[in-house]
Amino acid sequence: MRDILVTLIVFGMLPSVFKRPYVGALMWVWISVMNPHTQGWGFATSFPFAAIIAGVTMVSMLFSKDSKNLPLTSVTWAFIAFVLWMNVTTVFALYPEEAFEQWNKVIKIMLMTFVTFMLIKTKEHIQLLIWVIVISLGYYGIKGGIFTVIGGGEDMVLGPEGTFIGGNNEIALALIITIPLMHHLQIVSQNVWVRYGLTGAMLLCAFAAMGSYSRGALLAIAAMCVFLWLKSQHKLRIGLLFILAIPPALAFMPEKWSERMDSINSYEEDGSVQGRFNAWWMAYNLAKDRPLTGGGFEVSMPELFYLYAPNPEDLHAAHSVYFQALGEHGFVGLGLYLILGFLTWRTGAWIIRKTAGRKEYRWASSLATMIQVSLIGFAVGGTFLSLLYFDVPFYLMAAMVATRVLVEKELKAKNSSAAVNRGSGSSQQFGRLNPSQSQPITRDSG
Repeated sequence: MRDILVTLIVFGMLPSVFKRPYVGALMWVWISVMNPHTQGWGFATSFPFAAIIAGVTMVSMLFSKDSKNLPLTSVTWAFIAFVLWMNVTTVFALYPEEAFEQWNKVIKIMLMTFVTFMLIKTKEHIQLLIWVIVISLGYYGIKGGIFTVIGGGEDMVLGPEGTFIGGNNEIALALIITIPLMHHLQIVSQNVWVRYGLTGAMLLCAFAAMGSYSRGALLAIAAMCVFLWLKSQHKLRIGLLFILAIPPALAFMPEKWSERMDSINSYEEDGSVQGRFNAWWMAYNLAKDRPLTGGGFEVSMPELFYLYAPNPEDLHAAHSVYFQALGEHGFVGLGLYLILGFLTWRTGAWIIRKTAGRKEYRWASSLATMIQVSLIGFAVGGTFLSLLYFDVPFYLMAAMVATRVLVEKELKAKNSSAAVNRGSGSSQQFGRLNPSQSQPITRDSG
């Protein structure tokens, strides 16, 4: 039944993609983030929905008369440079076959991110993009939150198998960065029931993240809470909310959850943590040996651990977006990735600054602030996870760029209009003559 439902939704929406290409970008985000076909058990699990959506979207772009230019901002240029550099490192990869297989997966995500840049233009498009991300990840948050509450937190919450967010740590981080986006939609929504529903969804997502037993998620939540409090105009209200909500939530979780969280303080004795450190050292040593290109995609190989890791027998994936970028794409790749994050952050700061005190741009200020909160969560949680190519942060980057381009365009138009009006008023004032000076001058004929 689920397979049929997903198939009907996808093929039922394809005609709309030909009329409005941006619908194709939104459908791609839905399929790639939520992976709804993985929730079935039949033919849909292996059906190429994503390829069909991507193909139809690109064909519709060719015939569409709507604007589809790539916005050339500093963020866009940094993203182009990062993608190009991944192509360079693939050419010089230590394991060409494995690297090409991973490159084939990653480049599709990057290509459709460019498509998202080109098609998401208006306020409506941007808000729909955020809704699609929230619904896609919120589904697992609500489901996992109910599972945690009913089971008393005894069993671990996992994500959809075979996806970026299949593991407990990965789904926790995905849900954490979704909560601020839900809060943004809550702020801009006019429907009181939607706001109440989003409040419930946020609480369930928080319980689901806790039910994942992810220690990195706990650190990410703490960082997000601090940043949200610092950015809030209602610090007392937010502070009281945290004080009233956090202790009961922690007390609800079972003792084994508390023991796992407490192990953060004894990381020297934790085998999982030490394995991460071992993988980080391997990536760093590999990058020192190949500082420009790193090892290319897929460097978690026994031979490389033997050459570069302190403990060659302890094989782990990078378990960090930063060391993953360093090991696979060298210091240049890591630098480009960090620059991309920094410029995205600066774009948000520009939006917040330029829209301050403007009620008509409250949505833009709220969105930029909440994306920044999400990026804080990803930056902290991503320190412990191999999610360098997770697509949601890239889609949020596209939403940030689209918002800046839209706000900047509208503000320039308003300033130009105001300047014209001022100039017109000055000309009229200058053109008025004193009545005594307006009499014709005549010469004495005598």
